[in-house]
Amino acid sequence: MKRVVLVTGHYWNSKRKAGFHWLAEAFWHQGWEVIFVTSALSWLSVIRRDYRLAYPVLQEANQLQLIRENFWSYVWFTPWHPANLRSNLLNHLSRGLFNLYGQLPLGTVEPLLKETDLFIFESTPALLLFDRCKQLNPQAQFIYRVSDDLRLLRNHPVVLNTEERVAPKFDLVSVPSQHIYRLFAGLPNLALELHGLRKDIFNQEYANPYSGSDTPNVVFVGNAHFDYEFLEQASQLLPNWQFHIIGPMNNLPQRNNILAYQELPFESTVAYIKHADIALQTLAYSPGAECFTDSLKIIQYSYCQLPIVAPAYLASSRTNVFYYQPGDASSIYQALIAAQMYDRSQIPTYEIYSWDDLVSLWIKRMEKNSP
Repeated sequence: MKRVVLVTGHYWNSKRKAGFHWLAEAFWHQGWEVIFVTSALSWLSVIRRDYRLAYPVLQEANQLQLIRENFWSYVWFTPWHPANLRSNLLNHLSRGLFNLYGQLPLGTVEPLLKETDLFIFESTPALLLFDRCKQLNPQAQFIYRVSDDLRLLRNHPVVLNTEERVAPKFDLVSVPSQHIYRLFAGLPNLALELHGLRKDIFNQEYANPYSGSDTPNVVFVGNAHFDYEFLEQASQLLPNWQFHIIGPMNNLPQRNNILAYQELPFESTVAYIKHADIALQTLAYSPGAECFTDSLKIIQYSYCQLPIVAPAYLASSRTNVFYYQPGDASSIYQALIAAQMYDRSQIPTYEIYSWDDLVSLWIKRMEKNSP
């Protein structure tokens, strides 16, 4: 049985289901043994009240957890990890220490890394483990799945420098957006591969959570970069519309037509997406945010044939996205009305592939590259 190790920042049993969760599932369904490694978690995370501490990560630290047959979770908890200290001076002074992150003890997972066929790294500080894993297992193949632009996540300079140094050494650099593709232009091992979907989940029937509502239901799903000003203006401009905000968003405007849900289990979230009238990709700008033109949420909304409202800096060739200028009430109103009037039936879904499709593509590429 082949083994894949996914090195990510996500915790396996988190309510938040990211691409790496679905990649792990897809490999397991195709008969691989899976080790899901949660990284970039340390006492610095405790000080900063990292959201992952809501889960039993400290109890599970550095112990292999059997999730099901041939599927393991491993929380790599360390004394420290490369975190942006929000000071140029402190970031400079910490470079030497943080450069040692990849040499910290790996614990009980280390022997398994020596007998792994494929490593898949996410864009996290755990990129500093690349050289270590390559040294432990030079015969394995390595994929860098660039889920995010590290600049957008404001990573420590050590992480950015490491990415630049090790990216050319991967067998494949797989990127999910045109924006990130341009950042790595010139690498011979580069491929544009958009996010996949668990189509089996999205194709199921779900009870309508908006049952009884005869007004447009607008949904936002996310956990960061939310454009609060958009919601403030949109909820005033269209007081009869319902705005449903799913995710850990605090300090939302207090209005009767704004409904906040915090984080929901993934399957519950799918019901809100499938039965919505309009989806929001309303993100406040920060450097690197252009990568959200092809985010997993955009793919999910499009698969459910939803018109999407987004800021103008996320302009793309997608015909189901309607744009507003941040802070401009008139363009916000126009984008929402245009989205409401759009014929959803013409939104194409045939080019959206599943996570199984993506994993199958990688496996075929591995077999081709194997000696």
